[in-house]
Amino acid sequence: MNESRGDYTALLLDEDHSEDAAVLDRLRRDPAVVFVDRLGQQIDSLRSLVPTPGPGVLDETPVWAYYSWRRTVVRLLGPASFRLLRLDRNRNKITAQEQERLRDVTVGIVGLSVGHAVALALTLEGACGGLRLADFDTLELSNLNRVPGTVLDLGVNKSVVAARRIAEIDPYVTVTLWEDGLDVGSVAEFLDGTDVVIDECDSLDVKVSLRREARRRGLPVLMATSDRGLLDVERYDLEPDRPVFHGVIGDVDVESLAGLGSRDKIPLVLRILDAGQLSATMAASLVEVDETISTWPQLGGEVLLGGAQVAAAVRRIGLGQPLASGRCRMDLDERLDSLADPPPPHDLPEEPEDRAVPAAVSDDAVDAVVHAASRAPSGGNVQPWTIAADNTRLTISVAPEYTTAMDVGYRGSCVAVGAALHNARIAASAAGLLGAVTVHDGDAGLPAATMTFGSGNDRELTDRYEHMLDRTTNRRLGVPQPLDDTQAGLLAEAVSREGARLCLVTDRDDISTIGAILAESDRIRFLTPTLHREMIGELRWPPLDSVETGIDVRALELDSAELSTLALLRRPEVMERLGALDEGRALGKSTADRVASSSAVAVVAIPGSTPRDYVRGGEATESVWIHAQALGLAVQPISPVFLYGVESAELEQVSPRYAAPLERLREELFDVVGAKAGEALAMVLRLSHAPGPSVRSERLADRVRRRIS
Repeated sequence: MNESRGDYTALLLDEDHSEDAAVLDRLRRDPAVVFVDRLGQQIDSLRSLVPTPGPGVLDETPVWAYYSWRRTVVRLLGPASFRLLRLDRNRNKITAQEQERLRDVTVGIVGLSVGHAVALALTLEGACGGLRLADFDTLELSNLNRVPGTVLDLGVNKSVVAARRIAEIDPYVTVTLWEDGLDVGSVAEFLDGTDVVIDECDSLDVKVSLRREARRRGLPVLMATSDRGLLDVERYDLEPDRPVFHGVIGDVDVESLAGLGSRDKIPLVLRILDAGQLSATMAASLVEVDETISTWPQLGGEVLLGGAQVAAAVRRIGLGQPLASGRCRMDLDERLDSLADPPPPHDLPEEPEDRAVPAAVSDDAVDAVVHAASRAPSGGNVQPWTIAADNTRLTISVAPEYTTAMDVGYRGSCVAVGAALHNARIAASAAGLLGAVTVHDGDAGLPAATMTFGSGNDRELTDRYEHMLDRTTNRRLGVPQPLDDTQAGLLAEAVSREGARLCLVTDRDDISTIGAILAESDRIRFLTPTLHREMIGELRWPPLDSVETGIDVRALELDSAELSTLALLRRPEVMERLGALDEGRALGKSTADRVASSSAVAVVAIPGSTPRDYVRGGEATESVWIHAQALGLAVQPISPVFLYGVESAELEQVSPRYAAPLERLREELFDVVGAKAGEALAMVLRLSHAPGPSVRSERLADRVRRRIS
């Protein structure tokens, strides 16, 4: 606590007292000190009040207030008449009686950036009689976008700047400062004599300690967060067992919070603020912290709004008016966007959606083949197929209703069909049902693959049956342990056996280059509205979502910071903001990090770009995937946006804004992996040495039609 008050409070002098008169005389002889006397105007205004003040007020002795930091002495009304005149315009939003009650309230504010606006609002309204201010920091030029100080205050402690502002508005408000700020050990002393606590500090350990001590003492805690006008109210005076921060952070260890770095704070901060509710501009800015901006932004207008919100809450508490614990947002931009005529009084109800009934599947040897086919991988686990089987054949057809924007010409669907076909062949061989396979045009001219059941088997396929059933996607960060020549040869053979060619990249510099290409592709995917919508639509958040299709977020293998940030990245308006600024370089960081942790990048190249070529590429992809996993490798497919866009016009269709960069990225990837002229790419896989995945993807039964013949 600061013991000297002379540098931030006005020295009140009554010239009828000899000691005060001597001080005034000395100040008058100082040519650097300015005297301002407009007492007559104040008295005239006082007399004009309705109702007219009584004689006790009108006859109150005036004072001189010396502001040392301004070298100025101002003549003012005495305390009662000063308050009556200064706060007259509050009436009757705040009555005279209520104003008197509020004089008994002492408010403690921790953090004097946003807290300065809070202190200013409380002082302006006369919503308290005493303020306790704590901040260790000094005012910098970059603070003047939101802290209502001046360039004359630069380098001055923020609590002192606020106290001086308060004194210049009302020298009768009692102000006590903690210029060293607060730590866990000084919280209790700060709260002595405090009635309401305002938390506007940045230190997580202080935030939690402040609430726990306030809860122990039965003190309410308020916090304004400027983005979207967020206000938190925690009424420990009414709810002594209420968890801190509404329970959203659990029972955290204060000591563990003291040394957290910026990245380590992200999960906790986003849980406190609710990442899904941040403004698009704030969320987009958080993505850019340490990339294109130094810290998260705050706007002066929003900070001032926060001051108003807290002042309103303090008034309610001080006056005993209803104020529940909880959280609210007062988003001015949202309100301005909602300026519109009222909606029609009778809106038409939405039509209910029809739901398909899953088909029943019988239990016999053919079902083992069908099950194997359904376990094949597909982009986003959309399962873009229809599998039909009876006792004579199995047909896997492209289902156009499950296509996506990246699935240009159903090429990705054809790869999925090929993977399913490969699985079916393995299962059929293991069951002694292997027969001839044809790839042909199915319904509506879309590709389909049919296997006629026979009595054959293939030892090589049969040996892969259990490995095929175990095949899964593993997105964990790996250890870039190199592959040996034997492993590389087996992988290449697994692809060539299916009529494709493996481009296996093991050079660390080349892997880094591929990581950069794929990361930029991911950024474009995030920033292209259709691609972003489809990508986010693939995510499943159990237990709220069914995981029979799509990607279980647990399978993304994200750390807590990445998973917390995903709540921001889901939002289209955030992506729109980043796209408008041509930012978002961090959007591909997760992919770049995972590629960097890989032992190799395996690219399946096919001799052409017909549907049959891509079906063949799907068979080769599944073959090398199964072989790689059998060798103990973790496998993750990575589909760049340009993977199935063969022509420039197709890339225009996929992402009109980023077609040119996508074409450049495609050429760079072709070059670094050594793809040949005329070849197309069926799939990109990262191979690594990593622990097993957290979860396996599931499948939807209604993609199967089983006929009994």
